[in-house]
Amino acid sequence: MTNNMAKLTKPIEAYNPDQAKRPIFVASEYFPANTGFWHAHHRIQLIHASDGVLTVKTRLGLWVAPPYRGVWVLSGLEHNVTSRKGFWLRTLYAEPDIIQAPKQCCVVTVNRLLSELLIAASEFGTDYPPEGPEQRLIQVIVDRLSELTTVSAYLPRPLDPRLARISQHLEKQPADSTSLDKLAPKAGLSGRTAARLFAKETGMTFGQWRQQLRLLCAMEFLGTGESVTHAAFEVGYHDVSAFIVAFKKAFGTTPANYFK
Repeated sequence: MTNNMAKLTKPIEAYNPDQAKRPIFVASEYFPANTGFWHAHHRIQLIHASDGVLTVKTRLGLWVAPPYRGVWVLSGLEHNVTSRKGFWLRTLYAEPDIIQAPKQCCVVTVNRLLSELLIAASEFGTDYPPEGPEQRLIQVIVDRLSELTTVSAYLPRPLDPRLARISQHLEKQPADSTSLDKLAPKAGLSGRTAARLFAKETGMTFGQWRQQLRLLCAMEFLGTGESVTHAAFEVGYHDVSAFIVAFKKAFGTTPANYFK
């Protein structure tokens, strides 16, 4: 953490976001590398880290957000936030009826201006004056929220408990290259049935699902400062060139450029 960052941000002491006096506010807090606890709020959240890579998980999927990305979390949706390195978490909380938010969780771009605005607003706390410069800056943030564009950094999670055993195993060990035909019996399924259910529940073939998982996990490693080669090997790629091609096809640019 830099001295400038310390001056620009300060954690909000213990609070319940749903009981804050203002219908919209921004919280800021530093967290070490951790696996968060499952929780939910009535208010909609835009979760953003100006440093570090966040993974937001729900029962339905996971979303990965490197710097200058954010994740919309819907009202009442149970979720947790994890990161492989320490991060400054900026979270915008808003009553559902005062902003136009997506109807589903998604990753969105957060440009440098909006990131700085969120940092500034995090200084206001939960009880800033209802009229004045604080409210005007909050309104600028609200106006810019509608301009955020979505990014393909999402992985659906199957709900079938048997498939969930497979997906949870691979989330922990993305480099495991065991075929679905061999993984499925351990979860009480045949390979053919598992393949059919994966397509039905996630909208992806198992191969597509595993590749997306590996790319998102690689993004987590890259966010900690690991090299492209190391990230590729950690998630099961033995050919770095193949990894770069797959990453570029999925996210529109190379791993090195993605984090610039």
